[in-house]
Amino acid sequence: MTSTVSRASILKALLKKELLAYSRDKLYLFLTILSLVFMVGIFWVLPDSVEETISLGVSPPVQSIVDDATDTLRAMGATDEQLAAIDATDLTQTEEGLEFVEFEDEDQMSAVIKGTLELWRTESGEQIFRDPEGDEDKPKDADRIKLDIGIAFPDDFIVDVAAKADDITVNVYSDAGVPEEIQGAMRSFVREAAYQFAGQELPVDMPDENAIVLGQDRAGDQVSLRDKLRPMLAFMVLLIESMAMASLISVEVLQRTATAVLVTPVKLVDFLTAKTIFGTGLALSQGLIVLVLVGAFTPENWAILFVTMLIGSVMFTGEAMIVGAAGKDFLGQLFYSMLFTVPLIIPTFSVLFPGSAAVWVQVIPTYPVIDTLVGVTVYGESWAESWQSLLYATAWLVVLYGAGLFTLKRKVETL
Repeated sequence: MTSTVSRASILKALLKKELLAYSRDKLYLFLTILSLVFMVGIFWVLPDSVEETISLGVSPPVQSIVDDATDTLRAMGATDEQLAAIDATDLTQTEEGLEFVEFEDEDQMSAVIKGTLELWRTESGEQIFRDPEGDEDKPKDADRIKLDIGIAFPDDFIVDVAAKADDITVNVYSDAGVPEEIQGAMRSFVREAAYQFAGQELPVDMPDENAIVLGQDRAGDQVSLRDKLRPMLAFMVLLIESMAMASLISVEVLQRTATAVLVTPVKLVDFLTAKTIFGTGLALSQGLIVLVLVGAFTPENWAILFVTMLIGSVMFTGEAMIVGAAGKDFLGQLFYSMLFTVPLIIPTFSVLFPGSAAVWVQVIPTYPVIDTLVGVTVYGESWAESWQSLLYATAWLVVLYGAGLFTLKRKVETL
């Protein structure tokens, strides 16, 4: 008399077989451990703050430019009221996000921007210059000032502007890392300074305007590189584990292990269910471990993150089924992994740049997953802000997972 084997026992045996096969895959087991250690280590090394202030050097000091021009302007017919207006012009007034540093010498300013000379400032405002290659100790009770950009006015700048000279040259020094838009803003600053010193209005009529920031205004609340990396790490783990799962499926297909398994009481539905559970569990567990190690979970967001990672794990399990069934050897499996994986990675880079992602990026299946991870871990979004992305991700999950089941099923049936 034969006894009927329960479906639960069959699934348990299949999952045990999957775990054993995974433990024997030394390459992906090593990559899994390495990626966990490396990614978490990189996360905690990166800075967790953002410097939002632009340091602008000005040479020579504005007041000295005004003082040198006073007598010449008076001789040119400038009235006391005009001279008083020029003297009252303060281009170095402190504004949010902009710090002015005045220099007596243009060469010193350019050396500080280049990095061949260090500038330190004490609490009393005294400037101390230090050669980084020299033997001098760093000044105590002083903060180092790093210049992003500098403007060197000629000594006769005001006089030449007032005389409408054609050969006025103002040197703008910029660090290589300063964005082009900031450099352009500094050139506009020079033009505005010229008009102010000349006592003239800008040669255009500026309309009344209301500044409207589309999306959430992050001015003064920028996201650090560490915070941006948090959702990317969890997402990359899903990709790595999907490649490991694809490798296991590919080996079973090539070695016809799947056929041998189906000779037993195991049915095809049991085989596919075991692949789904193991692939999803593998990716989900690794992703959750990373999120825990990088401090992503809070009492408010843990449920959203768990659901998001679960959706992503099933989605990548479906992708692993497609890749594993398509590969005819190791190189073939690797080629298909790259073919499917590279497009899926693209949305992760949108997290590094502000603004909305391009429409074609939003069409990629993994976009709603990374969008939700970013919104929850970086900006603290709740279910109310995340449900649409989760619904969109679920729709793609059905497509990818359904395609994976169909592809693997057809492959096993034709072995």
